[in-house]
Amino acid sequence: MTKQVEFYFDIVSPASYLAWTQMPKFAAQTGAEVLYRPFFLPGLFQTAGSASPITVPNKGRWLFQDLIAWAKRYGVPFRMNSKFPMSSLTAMRGLIAWQDKPEFMALGNGFYQAMWVDDRDISDGEVIADVVQAAGISPQDFTAAVQDPAIKQRVFDINEELAARGAFGAPTFFVGKKMFWGQDRLDFVAEALSEAG
Repeated sequence: MTKQVEFYFDIVSPASYLAWTQMPKFAAQTGAEVLYRPFFLPGLFQTAGSASPITVPNKGRWLFQDLIAWAKRYGVPFRMNSKFPMSSLTAMRGLIAWQDKPEFMALGNGFYQAMWVDDRDISDGEVIADVVQAAGISPQDFTAAVQDPAIKQRVFDINEELAARGAFGAPTFFVGKKMFWGQDRLDFVAEALSEAG
């Protein structure tokens, strides 16, 4: 049986972006299958009674410098979005709708590129349309999907499930019942996979 790690992420989370950039290499190094799990982070904050680290001014200032340091270590482009924070709800509904479809990775890459490299507003309709079309998805199909009541309900259900499992932020990883929070915990995720194997 293939080892698996669940990777819960939101486009609006810079630490999730850094984790996203590392997942292909992480999968190759550990031999594990990465199960990509999009979710809406602000909804989890509300459901789990949590909050973004940036709500603590000193921690927020420190966090931005820490993210820059991790991006440098990973060798990936990163700049703090000048429009941050913004709503990722439409993007995350779309990623949930396309989770099991071939365009999923291109869609995620496009939203992360727009958000954390190109300094674009992922809540803006034109930006969303650009990302969606570049991923090979019809904007009309995307719009219909993100307005689907079943997808809207799924966003809510995922957060209920996550909160019940003990999650409170992003990115969150699960190896079986073991939970890890933060892109800087990948070494511990790898250890858990090794123990599970």
